[in-house]
Amino acid sequence: MKAKELKALSELDLSKKTQELRKELVKLRAQSRTGTTLKNPLQIRMLKRTLARILTINNQRRNTKQ
Repeated sequence: MKAKELKALSELDLSKKTQELRKELVKLRAQSRTGTTLKNPLQIRMLKRTLARILTINNQRRNTKQ
């Protein structure tokens, strides 16, 4: 997802999205560690980047509230 799309989401939606992405990331990492070939190896990188974007948006929102 792009940053503009993520900024439009509420804090509750972002926290749900964070949980989903973390679960998916754990699943994909386990698959890659066991030797299973992934359909899209770049998916791990994309999940990590999206997760970082969400965390950055959360931190920015917290800092502006103070």
